[in-house]
Amino acid sequence: MPDLKLGKLPDRSPIKVSISIMPDLAADLSAYAELYREAYGREETLADLVPAMLTAFLASDRAFVRARPVRK
Repeated sequence: MPDLKLGKLPDRSPIKVSISIMPDLAADLSAYAELYREAYGREETLADLVPAMLTAFLASDRAFVRARPVRK
């Protein structure tokens, strides 16, 4: 097997997750999407924004980053 600098890419198959949220959170997410559109001049759906928001949140949680197992 060749010794490539680029390792094997991780599984990138999307996984659909359905959740129920409270009306106030739904309103906040819609407001965030509107502010995003104003800031970047591009409208994105909540389905596109929420995964990015969750990724940013988890990456910024130092306790989680320290505690989580290393992905291979």
